[in-house]
Amino acid sequence: MTAPDRSNSPPAEATGDGRLKETERIPPSAGGPGRGHFGGGMVGQKAMSFGPSARRLVARLAPESAKALAVVALAVVSVALTALGPRILGRATDLIFSGLMGGQLPAGLSKAEAVATLRARGDDQFADMVASMSLVPGQGIDFTAVGEVLLWALGVYMAASILAWLQGFLLNDVVQGTVLRMRAEVEDKVNRLPLSYFDRQPRGELLSRVTNDIDNVSQTLQQTMSQLLTSLLTVVAVLGMMFLISPLLALVALVSIPLSLAVTRVVMRRSQGLFVEQWRRTGRLNSHIEETFSGHALVKVFGRQGEVETVFARENEALYRASFGAQFISGLIMPLMMFIGNLNYVVIAVLGGVRVANGTMSLGDVQAFIQYSRQFTQPVTQVASMANLMQSGVASAERVFELLDAKEERPDRPGPVTALDARRGEVRFENVSFSYDPATPLIEGLSLVVEPGQTVAIVGPTGAGKTTLVNLLMRFYEVTGGRITLDGVDISSIPRRTLRSQIGMVLQDTWLFQGTIRDNIAYGLPGATDEQILKAARATFVDRFVHSLPAGYDTMIDEEGSNLSGGERQLVTIARAFVSDPALLILDEATSAVDTRTELLLQQAMSALRSDRTSFVIAHRLSTIRNADLILVMERGTIVEQGTHDELLAKKAAYAKLYNAQFPAQPID
Repeated sequence: MTAPDRSNSPPAEATGDGRLKETERIPPSAGGPGRGHFGGGMVGQKAMSFGPSARRLVARLAPESAKALAVVALAVVSVALTALGPRILGRATDLIFSGLMGGQLPAGLSKAEAVATLRARGDDQFADMVASMSLVPGQGIDFTAVGEVLLWALGVYMAASILAWLQGFLLNDVVQGTVLRMRAEVEDKVNRLPLSYFDRQPRGELLSRVTNDIDNVSQTLQQTMSQLLTSLLTVVAVLGMMFLISPLLALVALVSIPLSLAVTRVVMRRSQGLFVEQWRRTGRLNSHIEETFSGHALVKVFGRQGEVETVFARENEALYRASFGAQFISGLIMPLMMFIGNLNYVVIAVLGGVRVANGTMSLGDVQAFIQYSRQFTQPVTQVASMANLMQSGVASAERVFELLDAKEERPDRPGPVTALDARRGEVRFENVSFSYDPATPLIEGLSLVVEPGQTVAIVGPTGAGKTTLVNLLMRFYEVTGGRITLDGVDISSIPRRTLRSQIGMVLQDTWLFQGTIRDNIAYGLPGATDEQILKAARATFVDRFVHSLPAGYDTMIDEEGSNLSGGERQLVTIARAFVSDPALLILDEATSAVDTRTELLLQQAMSALRSDRTSFVIAHRLSTIRNADLILVMERGTIVEQGTHDELLAKKAAYAKLYNAQFPAQPID
């Protein structure tokens, strides 16, 4: 197939998930540990602290600032109306209570006369209450006035509810837009990361970051932002109303704030690390499950079910302990806040009753204040109870930020080369050096000239550097010394997209996506016509088996290609490379999965394909590259021999040993 325009395209001699084979992977000392046995490796760096991560997450709302301001405005008005409600209801209570008290007094007296009469009888406490109330002796409850007040309360609460709904609607738009951009940034970031990043990251761990963690961030923003904004505004509005009614009781209510903050801080400090560990453990468990499920057949073949279950049980138990600890400790916040709130309620109720009795407050004001005290402690309790959710979301955000902050591959150098026509296909390696680990050199001072149209076969023992050579040509990795030129142009000056558009690659491990056979072939050339697809299919003998399928070229295959045999999947990937008509062709054991007869046919087809283009063939079965124009024998990153098949056999050296080792009668040195 034509190399996709992605910086993380799987390299030659790679496994199915894009990681290099064990022999050519970056060693643990190169910056990341190797993968564990049937389990995930390291799952990220040390997490950032809660504050900076939370601020960074909130800062991502900036592009939605206009809508966010509208959300704040709606919340302010909605909370203000809600805070006004108890005061209006307190007025209704005063009307009812005044009517009850007035009905107990003799009619025909003025309020002052009624108070004087009560004092003359020695009922000073009752006299103080009557003096502080607005009533007419002998007149009962004014139900008309009470009804008007209740209608006002109903209107206020309805308006507050409508505004709160609008606020939630806009907030949902803000949050989902933010998460949409975050997902897009992660996708773009993945395409800018070097192949070495994926060598060090278990695939399940990476998938957990871009799916589970982003979903958790979305849920956290959705569930906490509205409550957090409303709660903070409610505290301010209610506190203002409380001071308006009774500064003394308001000061009493304020005592609960520092106490609540102190308790919340202690609990959050203990639970934050556990939430980070919870999501790290989730990534490790996902990595283990993904790896064992994808290799389920091999697990059964080698009888490793017991070991897989043991590792799963260990990781599952570790996740359980981390999750239980995080939820248990953070779950202490809610009951502690309720306890503090109830203590505050009792104190206010007692003091309010005393003040009503001595006439310094009306019953309606006390009722309103008690409601406000509940409204005051409730948002504080809600904010505290959201701590576990916020910690979980911020822990997930940290893991996403670690991915977004990962070091990207070196950007393309600015220069005049923006397009390339490499139809000649001359490739030169000029004193090239490269190593995955600076302490362990792999390729040193390698020079090579490949003439246009030549077929170059690269052979050698496992780990010799065969795949590394083509990885450098594809710019999956950058050389550490020397340079590589294509038709006289240094490839480091060619944009990766331009360079890879000229190169077709067929890997040993097939990769098919969910779609039709036609779509999978056309992947090599966007916009390919049916004629081009059919021509490629016939050249690679895909056409031979497609007609036996129910829907022919429109047969749907899943991402694993389970409804095709291994050889048929490989034929489709070869057809994908054929249809792209690349200038350079890289074949990494491209015929290893097909039967002998099909392999012979493919050799003929690929000979025709290679007739006018430069080709690099990585091969272990040396019988398949006998007709190559040039054979390179590599050992430990160095070309130890080069020549044609006959020339190398005549030398009776490294190539001859490799070639003869294929036959049972020859011992392996």
